[in-house]
Amino acid sequence: MKSIQGQHLPLGVTVQEDGTCFSVAVEKGETCSLLLYCKGEKEPSVTYPMQKSEGAVYSVKVSDVDAEAYEYLIDDKVLFTDPYTRAFTKDHKSKILIEPYDWEKDVYPSHAYDDVIAYSLHVRGFTQDGYSKVADRGTFEGVVEKLPYLKDLGINQIQCMPVYSFMDGENKPNYWGYGPGYYFAPKNEYSAVNDGVRSLKNMVKACHREEIEVVLEMPFYEKTPIYQVIECLRYYRREFHIDGFILNPAAVSTKAAYEDPYLKGCKLMVHRADFQTIMRRFLKGDEGMVEAVTYWLRHLSGEEGIFNYIAGHNGFTLNDLVSYESKHNEANGENNQDGPDYNYSWNCGAEGPSRKKAVLNLRKGQLRNALFLVFLAQGTPCLLAGDEFGNSQKGNNNVYCQDNPTGWVNWKKLSTQQELHDFVKALIAFRKKYKVFHPSREFTGMDMMKCGVPDVSYHGEFAWRIEKEVASRQLGVYYSGASLQAQDCYVAYNMHWIPHTFALPALPKKKKWHMAASTQVGIFKKEIPLEEQKAIEIDERTIVVLVAK
Repeated sequence: MKSIQGQHLPLGVTVQEDGTCFSVAVEKGETCSLLLYCKGEKEPSVTYPMQKSEGAVYSVKVSDVDAEAYEYLIDDKVLFTDPYTRAFTKDHKSKILIEPYDWEKDVYPSHAYDDVIAYSLHVRGFTQDGYSKVADRGTFEGVVEKLPYLKDLGINQIQCMPVYSFMDGENKPNYWGYGPGYYFAPKNEYSAVNDGVRSLKNMVKACHREEIEVVLEMPFYEKTPIYQVIECLRYYRREFHIDGFILNPAAVSTKAAYEDPYLKGCKLMVHRADFQTIMRRFLKGDEGMVEAVTYWLRHLSGEEGIFNYIAGHNGFTLNDLVSYESKHNEANGENNQDGPDYNYSWNCGAEGPSRKKAVLNLRKGQLRNALFLVFLAQGTPCLLAGDEFGNSQKGNNNVYCQDNPTGWVNWKKLSTQQELHDFVKALIAFRKKYKVFHPSREFTGMDMMKCGVPDVSYHGEFAWRIEKEVASRQLGVYYSGASLQAQDCYVAYNMHWIPHTFALPALPKKKKWHMAASTQVGIFKKEIPLEEQKAIEIDERTIVVLVAK
């Protein structure tokens, strides 16, 4: 094997006809060497000095190297791993060659934002529980085994927490994967065959066959250079056919990613808690929330990369949101000082697990109310894995180090909470059925079609008049389907702890309001016409949906 000056870009490894080029950025130091190891060997077989080619980039090209037989590390006075490593060996050295992969005419599903039903999961935690009933628990393969379940639920996009190679903390597991990592290399530990690259590609291909998009959370470490971030996103888009990314605005300029021509058509998103905070406060009955709720019920945020969720991995699960008022993070070993102190939660009268029938019934209703708030809002909804059957983290709102049953999805609850699961499935189908809940453009509150009513209007105890009093906890929303050639719908939200009567807007002749769904009853198999068409009484802490027929 002979070495010559290598090209300075792209960084990482580039296999060419006349040799293999290795290129790294070295911010400090004046010398740099490439160390090649025979597979499985602890000592390097050969060392090549890397020459400074441009700026702080060092490179070398090695001819006649058997890329399949060798691994590599970089020596810059101390051994280090190439940040652009695409894959790791069993002993955590860098692979030189990524094996060819047959994508078998894979096609991006490319769902419109208004048609997306997203599902947020942790690849390991999603199926690591024994009750998940998958052969390869805690892996990409395990996710594939659960695709029929997700498809049946109505999911068409999964959002995966970090799947790249990251290390555990010094004293505790790094379960979530935040912080420094080797962002280009999918985690081998998430592969049933110890090959993160191939397993992730297999998962993406299997998802695409089922018309399910794959979105990766890529938070990046705060000090990650912007050029590395953009190149990493391009790499996953190009090599893994990833449909989108969730970025951390504190670590990378999302504007730079949006402006990158290669990423056009790729879904670029961010976590934003506005919807979550507003809806949690409305759910538990805080006053002064109605005006903010009206905005988030109609706001389409796809172009901003914002999706609607009421529970996420950071904070309480949906079950814990209605079961705990205080965080219980003692198991994290930080004296319960970590995690957000206030979650806008309400325990419905008892902290944690309870056998009181009144408490359980109240929690059941609040769970359904929360789900209605997410899936009847017109923006893109996202469900946290396990929330469809009441998964709990025992009141821990920051399971970043809980690589154990606390942090994993407890699939045993699916058998005990089948009713909740079926309710979520029916609610997702209900959203898809009525186009007014997922329009392709944001409603304006004006009569754009000159049909006599605005596309969206707000009501309360009096028709065409919203209660603006701070103490008001009720809201009626009338969606006209004229611009969509769809049915009109009316949603009455009563988050107060007493019943309220809602005046109903009059419909055109020959049309009547029918009861279609209620958080007390569920999704009706057949809509029931109302006897009284001018008003409807809504029970305390209840949401009701009417459709015009």
